[in-house]
Amino acid sequence: MGCGSRPPLKAMNVSDHPASRNRLLSLLPATEFEDLSRIWEFVPLARGEIIANANAPIDHIYFLCSGIGSVVTAAKDGQRAEAGMVGREGFCPTSAGVGGSISIHEVLIQMPGDAYRIPLDAMKSTLGDKPAFSNLLARFIQTFATQISYTALCNANYQVDQRLARWLLMCHDRVTGNEIGLTHDFVSSMLAVRRPSITNAFHILEGMKLVFAERGRITIRDRKGLEDFAGSAYGEAEEEYRTLIGSF
Repeated sequence: MGCGSRPPLKAMNVSDHPASRNRLLSLLPATEFEDLSRIWEFVPLARGEIIANANAPIDHIYFLCSGIGSVVTAAKDGQRAEAGMVGREGFCPTSAGVGGSISIHEVLIQMPGDAYRIPLDAMKSTLGDKPAFSNLLARFIQTFATQISYTALCNANYQVDQRLARWLLMCHDRVTGNEIGLTHDFVSSMLAVRRPSITNAFHILEGMKLVFAERGRITIRDRKGLEDFAGSAYGEAEEEYRTLIGSF
C-alpha cells in the first residue's frame, strides 16, 4: 500500500448493531442507518414511563428495541383507553413520521425495555434526504392505523374474553418468550373494562388451558388455541404489517 493511501472503510453490517433489534431500523440501507446513528441515543424505558403526552409537543421519536408502549387515547374528562400498542416492530409517536409536532396520544410504557430515540428537530431535518427511512415510517403508520381501526371494531363487537385474547396475542408478538409481566388491574385499564370482567375473562382462558395467570405475570400456554379463540378479532392488522413491512 503506497504512502498516504488509506485502507477501505469496512462496510457496516446493520444486523450486528444493537439498534437492528428494531424492525424498521434493521431494514434501512447501511448508509441511512449510519447517518441516523449519529443523531440517535440509546435510552432505557421504565415501566409506567410516559414518553409522549397527549395533545402536547413531541420532544423525541422512539424506536423500541424491547418492551411495549401502550398508545392511549385520553379524553378531557379523564376517560382513558388503549388505542393500540407498539414494540420493536415500529416507532412512536407516529405523527412525527409525517412531520407533525404534536402527539394526539399518550404513550405509556407498559413493559420495560429500551429504545433508540431521535430529537424531533433532527428527525424533521433528516426525512427529506432519506427515502428508505421515510418510506418505512409511512408504511408503519399505515399498519398502525389498521391496528387502531381493529381495536375500535373489537371494542364494539366482541366479547371481553375475545378482546383479552387479542390483546394478549398482540403483547406476545412483541416480547421474547411466553411470559408477559402485567397485572389484571393494568389490563382492565388498557381495555377500559371493569376488573371483575377481566378476571372472569382470564378464568375462561385459563379453563381452556390457553394461558396461566398469576400475580403480575401471564404465561401463554397455547398460542394456536388462543388465536383460534380470538377468531377474527386478531390477525388482520398483523397481516397488513407482514404485507407492507415483513415479519415482526
